[in-house]
Amino acid sequence: MKELKQRAGGASTRRPDEATSGQSNQRKRSTKAEDRARDTPEARRERKQRVLTQGHPAIVDSIADAVTFKNLNLYYVVAPDGQMPLEGDHGFGLYFNDCRFLSGYQMTIAGMAPLELASTAEGGFQALFELTNPDLHLPDGRLVAKEELGIRWERIIDAEQTSVHEVLTFRNFGQDSHKLPVKLYFRAGFEDVFNVRELLQEAPGNADPPRWRDGRLQFVYHGADRIRRTVTVQFSPAPQKTEKDAASLDLEVPARGVCTWAITIDLREDAEEADPEHGMPQPLTSVDELAGRLRQQSDDWVQQHSSLESDSLLLDSVLNRSLRDLGTLRSQLQGEEYFAAGVPWFVALFGRDSLIVALEMLAFQPDIATQTLRLLARYQGKRIDRWRDEEPGKILHELRVGELAGAGEIPHTPFYGTVDATPLFLLLLGRLSQWTGDLALFHELREPVERALAWIAEYGDISGNGYVEYQSSSEKGLVNQGWKDSGNAIVQADGSLATPPIALVEVQGYVYAAKQAMADLYERAGGAERASELRQQAEALKTRFNRDFWCEDEQIFALAIEAEGRKAAVASSNPGHALWAGIADEDKARRSVARMMGEDMFSGWGVRTLSTAERCYNPVGYHLGTVWPHDNAILAAGFRRYGEDEAALRVFTAISEAAMHFRHHRLPEAMSGFRRDDFRVPVHYPVACHPQAWAAGAVPFLLTTSLGLEADAFANRLKVMRPRLPAFVDRLAIRNLHVGRGVVDLAFRRTDDGTSVDVLRTTAQLHVDVGE
Repeated sequence: MKELKQRAGGASTRRPDEATSGQSNQRKRSTKAEDRARDTPEARRERKQRVLTQGHPAIVDSIADAVTFKNLNLYYVVAPDGQMPLEGDHGFGLYFNDCRFLSGYQMTIAGMAPLELASTAEGGFQALFELTNPDLHLPDGRLVAKEELGIRWERIIDAEQTSVHEVLTFRNFGQDSHKLPVKLYFRAGFEDVFNVRELLQEAPGNADPPRWRDGRLQFVYHGADRIRRTVTVQFSPAPQKTEKDAASLDLEVPARGVCTWAITIDLREDAEEADPEHGMPQPLTSVDELAGRLRQQSDDWVQQHSSLESDSLLLDSVLNRSLRDLGTLRSQLQGEEYFAAGVPWFVALFGRDSLIVALEMLAFQPDIATQTLRLLARYQGKRIDRWRDEEPGKILHELRVGELAGAGEIPHTPFYGTVDATPLFLLLLGRLSQWTGDLALFHELREPVERALAWIAEYGDISGNGYVEYQSSSEKGLVNQGWKDSGNAIVQADGSLATPPIALVEVQGYVYAAKQAMADLYERAGGAERASELRQQAEALKTRFNRDFWCEDEQIFALAIEAEGRKAAVASSNPGHALWAGIADEDKARRSVARMMGEDMFSGWGVRTLSTAERCYNPVGYHLGTVWPHDNAILAAGFRRYGEDEAALRVFTAISEAAMHFRHHRLPEAMSGFRRDDFRVPVHYPVACHPQAWAAGAVPFLLTTSLGLEADAFANRLKVMRPRLPAFVDRLAIRNLHVGRGVVDLAFRRTDDGTSVDVLRTTAQLHVDVGE
């Protein structure tokens, strides 16, 4: 599909029957025009608050059991039986560029829905559903007994063509032939993802009535961003009967025989003034050739860099799923690849998320970190824009390309409301350079680096207290801008919300580590004076931090310091990030580890975001008691940094065993915070993204830190410091690990007194140092 000029925007929330009514949508468009005529800065701020102060990622029915599959920017979210409800508040759909093009899709046989037997989307770009029939009463009066038919529904996403190819195969296991009346129903709502999430109720565009043309069903939507979005459905064989938004075919299935119906769903985005006519791919009677090509591309991506084998089927399975999910979550923008944050809500460029998962994956896929940094540098803030929370030098939070962004209804063009992406940008650049041993990217990004450091010093320190803080430029509501960014996430011990400006505990750690990392690069580049200045700033921050953030009564660092220097003295997981950054004093770090591993914090599946002893604890609160895999991976790295290896391994084991209970061993964005002893399985968080990027990166990062892999590519060395294996692994080999220009293969084995390391291969005079 021809790529459009970069834009921002989305679509509207409406019922499927409304989406098919041109008259209804024209009324909505007129109303919206009146709204825009009386648009004011205050109204824009109110809209922004509705988007940004929610306590949940979405306010829709659960998608915990959804089958999701994706290829670049095109993705599908369907129920386990392959269907998508035609009505109701749900997140199922066929999405592209922040728009849910297809919001309903159902199949019936003789008026009855098929029964689910099994479903899978293991390949990431393809899904398979095995169905059967209930008792069917055919029009000729005959009965097709329950489970006499096998129904296979294959779907594969072709991102190059922005199309989905589907093949329905009906197998008759009975002794009599049947004429099966099969009917397919479609709804195309063209809703912006913010509407699907029910964070907004904007409906700025206008949908044409569905129409049939040359045997194809077509839906057209005219967006307020002047983009025409189209869904075209083509069938082979052609339907025998058509309705407004449905197709019917009597399929002749011989006794013990097979019959197929192929469908292609084509999505298009064009400027309104462009020629609307497009060719579209023909339906495929078999998806095997396309699947083979896409599978090879997936395999090639996974094998580009490090690979791992162990004697643990669980670890191998979780790691393979993680790498393939990250391959699936790759997205493209302006010729650069990055990891989209998660399906279905966050298939977009995110500063924090894309940076953290790139950090998690440095030992496995470092190339995407380079592209992510370049892409974020292009969008670095240049001016003060209160609508978008933009400031000079600031790294973006979120970039959206749908209708609502393009029409100016939301500020995500991009939106800069994040306090941590800027130091994380610097930290990733520093850590990446340790693995590559190359200053070229640092020299290329020298100006963005200086602008980011200037933002930390000038705009980040709102109160002038030496800490990086946030306070939304909006005059109404509270917007949190750390990784726990829901409106109710940052709380006080009495249950009240923290008052901005807010300095988060983990952000100070990020700033400390970022300045240390930049000092190293400046020194290598001949900037000794700048390096010394940054190190002095980092050490002064460390001293203040350990004085001001420590809570002696709680035996842990405070979640935050709010207005007027008050501590948010609650026990949370956030201090684990500060430990990872190395800002904590040794004794305070060790006491924080003990606190986080207590029963009120450690659920058995990982460390909760908030202690059960806190007034605001909620096991299904988005950031108030859930367990997040990426959060646990980072704090486990913090535990290791301060020598608390056993605590780190307990976390590694808990997260890996939790993965065992999810489909395909895929870790979700978050799990509910209930005790492991209560249910013996992790309780799903209802609207968690899956796959989700930094959750997929959690186990690779846990492995990197547990093995003690520390790159020093400038010295042509790999340090293997205090290697440890989790309890469920005895032997492990990691191959094709890239450090600078060298490559190394390593074998780890559990011994009576720890873990041994054998160097199997090295290239380019790469040295491996093993230490305790």
